[in-house]
Amino acid sequence: MHLTWLDNNSWLIEMGEQRILLDPWFVGPLVFGNLPWFFKGERRTPRAIPEHIDLILLSQGLEDHAHTPTLEQLDRSIPVVASPNAAKVVQGLGYQKVTVLPHGETFVLRDRVAIKAIPGSPVGPFLVENGYLLEDLRTGTSLYYEPHGYHSAMLQEGTSVDIIISPIINVELPFIGAILQGWDSVLDVVRGLKPQVLVPTAAGGEIEFSGVLNNVLQIKGSTEELRHQLEANNLATQLLEPEPGKRFKLELKS
Repeated sequence: MHLTWLDNNSWLIEMGEQRILLDPWFVGPLVFGNLPWFFKGERRTPRAIPEHIDLILLSQGLEDHAHTPTLEQLDRSIPVVASPNAAKVVQGLGYQKVTVLPHGETFVLRDRVAIKAIPGSPVGPFLVENGYLLEDLRTGTSLYYEPHGYHSAMLQEGTSVDIIISPIINVELPFIGAILQGWDSVLDVVRGLKPQVLVPTAAGGEIEFSGVLNNVLQIKGSTEELRHQLEANNLATQLLEPEPGKRFKLELKS
């Protein structure tokens, strides 16, 4: 199994001989609501869109997960699995094969990889987006992804996984609270799921952020602090620090 972190929430997952492009952002800036003065992300290093994609997997309908300029550049014939909110984005762009995956339901990709939708991040008072549990159906290797640090009890009831991709820090707004709550939740999810490997997402990388919102964001937690926490709690999970754009192989114990 190989992973490539493509900055922010974007990943290429190579699993079961399938290439799954997760929450891709490659083209142009990242802007919410067409308000660049409020928040804007720009890449310092351009990234080519990966080739030979078997599936596009979208966890949320917000711009940092279903990035319209990027999705406009991808082949509309590539199958898409998406949260109900993200599905609306790709359906509006004319994608030909869109599977809406509600919480608790499973999609099987070419009899190789099972993808189960797990309740993920709340967006507003009435919408909960998707996390995903992926399993290689030949080897049993499993990977769990949730990009904001909201980990559902549905996943933790008797479940164990090999790899977790999750934020490990909090990104907070004064008087409002956490936008990402990785630092508050990551130790509990590691205790519950006992992964061999934990891979951070959604922060760092080769991105420059600007705008009014960016100026007031506060960060809590760090990689080094989490390493100490894992050691103090006698947790054997390996914490990796992927380099953006570099494909790496996960060496897992059988």
